[in-house]
Amino acid sequence: MHRQKIAYCYGLATVLLWSTVASAFKISLRHLDHLQLLFLASLFSTATLLSLLAASGGLGTLQAFTWRQWMTSALYGAMNPFLYYVILFKAYALLPAQEAQPLNYTWAVTLALLSVPLLGQRLGLKDFAAILVSYAGVLVISTHGRLDGLAFSNPQGVALALGSTVIWALYWILNTRDTRPPVAGLAANFLFGTCYVTIATIAFSTPVVTDIRGIAAAAYVGVFEMGVTFVLWLKALKLSDSTAKIGNLIFISPFLSLVFIHFLVGEDILPSTISGLGFIMAGIALSQWTPKGTRKR
Repeated sequence: MHRQKIAYCYGLATVLLWSTVASAFKISLRHLDHLQLLFLASLFSTATLLSLLAASGGLGTLQAFTWRQWMTSALYGAMNPFLYYVILFKAYALLPAQEAQPLNYTWAVTLALLSVPLLGQRLGLKDFAAILVSYAGVLVISTHGRLDGLAFSNPQGVALALGSTVIWALYWILNTRDTRPPVAGLAANFLFGTCYVTIATIAFSTPVVTDIRGIAAAAYVGVFEMGVTFVLWLKALKLSDSTAKIGNLIFISPFLSLVFIHFLVGEDILPSTISGLGFIMAGIALSQWTPKGTRKR
């Protein structure tokens, strides 16, 4: 099979799995609180990443990490999985999945905004237009289309969902300086993150879970949302002739996710959700568009 076709297979598999996680979050939160979900998911994710690392013969990479690299993982692990998923799962606990999921996709817009002060990048008119279009979608979704009074359906949930994008964007900006092998670095981050999650769960909840449905759902989240999909996506990018060919597949995920949310979670998808998501994805597409004959910074 041609390398590009294999890349598409890996990319589509990743997108399919990503499309199911919003439903998995809501189903999990029916049986667990957000800290219990993160605790169990982190355990499964860390085990998955270490297993993948061992299968590829990369466990020795962890042993070769310097003290400074381990301290880097201590910081990154506090951001992801700890802070990011604590905030995100709490947002899912407060909001319908069809609202939390599209709002979380605005992390790409947040990344562009934070790149200005942190990376010294500049925003052009196209970038400002993309930001306005995306956040117009946020308003449509979070107000259920009632823009006249700007009455948010759940202000705390909306704030948490948008706040999680700041943590996620900061995490990836910092990762631009990380020269370690990606899977090994992520596994080290999750080792620390799981320690933080365990402490928080003991302090504010309980790590003891007996509901098998909650454990199974958390296992799915840990293995696929936090583990396998990362490796599959890296393989797709590595095999592809162009990152754009694979990157564009991501636009399928949020709309496919709404289908799963409707049939698996049982939510009636509102017209305002579809319209708002359209605005958000249009803004992201605009931010990534480069006029012919020019080079994107």
